[in-house]
Amino acid sequence: MTVDITMNARGLPEGRSGVPRDGLSIEGPFRGHYRETYVFALPRDSMRCKVREPRSELFLFDHRCFLSEDRLLRDLRGRVSRIPEIVELDEHLLLQGFIEGRTLALRPAGALSARHAAQLGHLFGELVVLGARSITARRSCDGAYHPADGGSAAFLGGLIDFTEEQVYRRHIDRFGSLFRDLGVRDGAMGGIRRQAQMLTDRPFTLLHGDLHRLNLIVDHADDLWAIDWELAMIGDPLYDLATHLHLMRYSSLEADRIARLWAAAVQRVRPECATGWREDLRTLLAYKRAQSVHTDVIRGAIGLEQLGSGPAQAWIPVTAHRIREVLSRAREPLGLDSLPSLREVMRAYARWLGRFTASAS
Repeated sequence: MTVDITMNARGLPEGRSGVPRDGLSIEGPFRGHYRETYVFALPRDSMRCKVREPRSELFLFDHRCFLSEDRLLRDLRGRVSRIPEIVELDEHLLLQGFIEGRTLALRPAGALSARHAAQLGHLFGELVVLGARSITARRSCDGAYHPADGGSAAFLGGLIDFTEEQVYRRHIDRFGSLFRDLGVRDGAMGGIRRQAQMLTDRPFTLLHGDLHRLNLIVDHADDLWAIDWELAMIGDPLYDLATHLHLMRYSSLEADRIARLWAAAVQRVRPECATGWREDLRTLLAYKRAQSVHTDVIRGAIGLEQLGSGPAQAWIPVTAHRIREVLSRAREPLGLDSLPSLREVMRAYARWLGRFTASAS
């Protein structure tokens, strides 16, 4: 598709947010963890597209694999159902189609509908068919994060390395005192690293990497679409299930149903990708819970910092409640001696905020 449209130096359509220019109305920015999103309708076309720009103040908490999400989606066209369409303005500029609908909601009992569960299972089945050699989109990550195909232990070991080095130790000068006050010590993921060595090898496949409800859109026909593929990677297919279960916070009954749905979908199309899944899922979930502590503790601190010292005081209890819940879920994986009380978590953030305010003045 060729469209006559003017883009500015940031790769965005000319014009301010929400202000028409030459018939173009831009909506946004809509802020996510990593990017700001702008939505607009193409001239002389009913299709709405989106462009996304990285937020400059970001900490990168997740391993990135592909150079371009848009080019990956173009590569997946016709092979993965219900993903954003790619509009090619020219050989260098691609736009993503905007999926009209609402984010996935669970039924009152906390369960997926039969329709959406079946479509999620179909997506899992489509992904495990796609191995590294079937993906032509360029990978940008360090070669150290490309373990040999099937090396599930090395794959999880690489993710642990990333969390320890790029999330925890990289920012230890700034957030180390906060982690210590919360009882999280250097090397806390050692137990999970030992468990990782016991993983069963499974063929590597394409992973979405971030399948939570905000990245699952239900359209007006009640069909489920998967968006936001920026954390996609090649690796152990069971990791996608672990990530989904961790982020969705299902009840134990529903989590078991979705896990069995994943296994059935994978076994139908590529059974070797489900080898040892029941035993290994526990280890991958342990990693996801420990990873959340490392990322959410920092995100909580950054959020308070951005509010400023006065307003931040009022939000400390909200942050502390969320972080204590995350710590509770990860107590066993991280080998925490004890779980800090809500008041202790509040004091830890208050102390950190006081140190930050003092050093900034």
